[in-house]
Amino acid sequence: MYRFGGTDGEFPAAPLVQGRDGNFYGTTEFGGANGHGTAFKITPTGVLTTLYDFCAQSGCADGSDPVAGLIQPADGNFYGTTSGAGGTGMGTVFKISAGTLSTLHSFTGGDDGAFPWTELLQGTDGNLYGTTSGDGVSNFGTIYVMGVGLGPVVNSVPTSGTVGTSVTILGTNLTGASKVAFNGVAAAFTVVSSSEITTTVPTGATTGKIKVMTPNGTLSTNFKFRVLP
Repeated sequence: MYRFGGTDGEFPAAPLVQGRDGNFYGTTEFGGANGHGTAFKITPTGVLTTLYDFCAQSGCADGSDPVAGLIQPADGNFYGTTSGAGGTGMGTVFKISAGTLSTLHSFTGGDDGAFPWTELLQGTDGNLYGTTSGDGVSNFGTIYVMGVGLGPVVNSVPTSGTVGTSVTILGTNLTGASKVAFNGVAAAFTVVSSSEITTTVPTGATTGKIKVMTPNGTLSTNFKFRVLP
């Protein structure tokens, strides 16, 4: 359990995300060193580390008030949005890598919209997708896509199961797939379409990533599929 006290952040409104290291990551909307929110890491035992204090740059060019939480795609970095400030005062998309924040986009209030309030989502094509709550062509918000150099991935539904559990794998350009493996253990599968494969958890599978071999290369899930006893 952890209670925020102000200098370490205030009002953590978004859900936490568990990183590959087993720690949890999130944001606070306000508080921190500059009063405009933080990004933080907290261990399962409740030890908190502030990763970034927003509005550290002149004019809050780095954004402020991150209402939405963080995501951790395949590159291991963390991505998120701020609901305000940035170059035009309308919010940003940012990346945190080894404690260093990079502003990837400052919303302008034009066709790209303004004031993003929700978490980003990495699509199976590798791009990041999100929404803004205002502006855009009709002044009612936008849905946007942003390429940040991430490669395509696959996702599994569900993300855990016992041996024999039916699993749907979603991705891009899956036609011609020649192998599906659960942490290295091959599984029988059917290619339903270019974006869907059905399979079952094979005997001998252990917790780990699902990999799909396609004519364009091997695709992997971002997170480990958990094989239940």
